[in-house]
Amino acid sequence: MTPLRLAIIGSGGIAKIHAAAMDLLPEVRLVAVCARSTDKAAELAQPRSAQIFRTLEDLLAMDGLDGVLVATPSGVHAEAVIPALRSGRHVLCEKPLEITMERIQRILAEAEKSGCLLAGFFPLRCGEGAQAIKQAADSGRFGKLTFLSARVKWWRNQDYYRLSSWRGRWDMDGGGALMNQGIHAVDLLQWIGGLPARVAAFADNLTHPGIEVEDTLAAALQFPGGAMGTIEAATSCHPGLDLSLEVSGDKGTAVLVNDRLVDWRFSEELPEDTAIREGRSGGRIRGGSADPLAISCEGHRQQIQAFCQAIRGEAGGIIPGHEAARSVAVVEAIYRSIRSKNFEPVSMP
Repeated sequence: MTPLRLAIIGSGGIAKIHAAAMDLLPEVRLVAVCARSTDKAAELAQPRSAQIFRTLEDLLAMDGLDGVLVATPSGVHAEAVIPALRSGRHVLCEKPLEITMERIQRILAEAEKSGCLLAGFFPLRCGEGAQAIKQAADSGRFGKLTFLSARVKWWRNQDYYRLSSWRGRWDMDGGGALMNQGIHAVDLLQWIGGLPARVAAFADNLTHPGIEVEDTLAAALQFPGGAMGTIEAATSCHPGLDLSLEVSGDKGTAVLVNDRLVDWRFSEELPEDTAIREGRSGGRIRGGSADPLAISCEGHRQQIQAFCQAIRGEAGGIIPGHEAARSVAVVEAIYRSIRSKNFEPVSMP
C-alpha cells in the first residue's frame, strides 16, 4: 500500500501531537508542514524529511498531496480549511471546527461543493470507556436517560495565556475554558445524549487577569427526551483534575474518568459487565488537566487512521464536519445564555 501524503498546517503544540500520531501509522507520510514560523515548522519537518512552506498558497500548489491536517489557532481554521477544500484536498481539522456557527456554515457549504472529505478531531471519542458508554446508550441499557454530567476542571498557569498570541481572546479563541478545553466534554455529552434542547449558564474570569474570556463556567442543559445535565469547565482549578463524565438513567449508571470506566452498574446485568468492571476499560487516552502537551496521541492516531481509510474509500470512523459542528452549536448557545441571563435554545443549521 502506497502511503497517503498528508501535510500539517500549523506548528504549535497540537501540531506536534499530530506528527507524533502520524509516526505510528505506516499508511501515511507527513510530506509538508505549512507555518509562519520556519523554526517551529523545521522541528516537525526535518526529522521526517518533509518540506516546509511559508504560505498556504504554496502548500496547496504541491503535487501529490492527498489531504491536510489543520492545527492552526481556532479562530483562523476557516482560513485554512476553505482554501484546502477548494483545492481538492481532504481536510481533518482540530477542534473546534471554527469558533462561530456562521463560519462553520461556510466551511460545510464548501465541503459539500468540493466533494472532499471534511472531518473533525475529538480524540476522547476513541477511548474504550467512551465507546462502551455510547454503545450502552444506543442499545437502551441506561433505560430512560435522566442525567448527563461532565467536568473539565483543569489548571492553566498565567504563562499559558500570557505567552500566547491567541489564547484567551474572543476573536481567536472563540471563548475560554468552555470553547478551548470543555468542548471535549460538550462533544461527548451531545454524542451520547443528543443535542441539548436548551441551556443556561454562569461564567467569570476568576484567576487569569488580562484575558478577555472565562476561566470558570457552570452550565445546565436540558435534553430533548427530558434528561438534565451539567457542564463544569475551568482552567482555574489547581492542580487540575481529570476529565470526568457521568451518564445515568432509570436502569443504570456509568462513570468515566479520562477514558477509563470507574463505575459500571445496570439493573439488568450482561455477561460482559463483570469483565468491564474488573478491567476498568480504557486508560490509553490521557487528558491535559494540568499541561496541554501531556495528552497522549492515541486518539489522534485513531482518527488520522480513520481519515486515511475514508480517503481510500474504506469504512472509517471519522467525525464528519456536520457532526463536529454540533459541539460549537452548544457552546455558542451557552455563551448566549450568559449574556442574556436566560435559557437559550440550541440549534443546528
